[in-house]
Amino acid sequence: MQKKVILKKGKEESLQRFHPWIFSGAIVSIEGNPEEGDVVDVVTSQDQWLAVGHIQVGSIAVRILSFTRKTIDQTFWEERLSRAYDVRRTLGVTSSATHNIYRLIHGEGDGLPGLVIDIYGRTAVVQAHSVGMHRSREIISRTLIDVMHGEIESVYYKSETTLPFKAQVERAGGYIIGGPVEGDTLLEYGMKMPVDWINGQKTGLFIDQRENRALLERMSQGRTVLNMFCYTGGFSIAALRGGARLVHSVDSSARAIELTRQGVAVNFPDDTRHEAFAEDAFRYLDSMEPIYDLVVLDPPAFAKHKDALKRALLGYRRLNEKAFLKIRPGGIIFTFSCSQVVSKEQFRTSVFTAAAIAGRSVRILYQLHQPADHPVSIFHPEGEYLKGLVLYVE
Repeated sequence: MQKKVILKKGKEESLQRFHPWIFSGAIVSIEGNPEEGDVVDVVTSQDQWLAVGHIQVGSIAVRILSFTRKTIDQTFWEERLSRAYDVRRTLGVTSSATHNIYRLIHGEGDGLPGLVIDIYGRTAVVQAHSVGMHRSREIISRTLIDVMHGEIESVYYKSETTLPFKAQVERAGGYIIGGPVEGDTLLEYGMKMPVDWINGQKTGLFIDQRENRALLERMSQGRTVLNMFCYTGGFSIAALRGGARLVHSVDSSARAIELTRQGVAVNFPDDTRHEAFAEDAFRYLDSMEPIYDLVVLDPPAFAKHKDALKRALLGYRRLNEKAFLKIRPGGIIFTFSCSQVVSKEQFRTSVFTAAAIAGRSVRILYQLHQPADHPVSIFHPEGEYLKGLVLYVE
């Protein structure tokens, strides 16, 4: 029996606008007894074919793979992975003598919802956010090696924390193809970056801040820099290379501080301009002296679902207010939200409210976002998750 999802009358409109998600409330019935992660056809209440996708348990019930009739087979994966690779070559972010870290697959932005693939030198790190992609990990990995024509030799699977919470699947990560690549130096615009894809957050590095780190480097000359929520210290390394007089890195994770120190040491041996502290961000901001004239606020997502939105907006306001109160006149703040459910307008309002409460005059210098290798489908605006502002504080 054909596995298919039948929509309620009138619920096909979002698919006709090519939005890649079907919510559970739009479904009237399911036929063929599909298991979570199976490929299903999606049809209207009149049995008109609309799309094909992965079925899953939860609010988002189907993630669409194609709006045209396609068999999800080897040819499908070759086409989608090849197309994504061609986009990255067009962007000029694929591996070179000074750069070999980039995102190859960005979920819905590359027509593969539920899948992320990041390239670290000669290793690809594959991350599934759906059971369908989890079950396809072997064919994806094999196809990836072929599509990239020898540019990578190892594929590491890392989805322990990204698969749906209630999914009944084996979550262990590990190498699907190959193993650790000896002598592989990981570079972002010539900076050696500390990456831990086995134990680290995300796939090992926040690649989405690459262009924003490059901007900060250009603005760091002669400044005293505070990098809050530093993780692996990418902004700290960029500030040091940009000529900062002093850089302090803060993160509540001792492991993050260790990685930051390693990254600074390998790029700037015996450099005394840098110190790192394992401490809570809000506590550090409360107790710090007003010595900084460039502050980076790049916290983890304060809201991962709509129910947490109000608390998240309050968190952004409090965080930025503390920075506004302590930064020196003529200082610059790089402030970010990576919460998908927080809109650009909501984030900006929280930041501006913080400035008003702190009594500081503030100008916007730049409005920041994710880089081009994290593309946003025009039909899926939810994919524009990273919001940032560069502010001049008088």
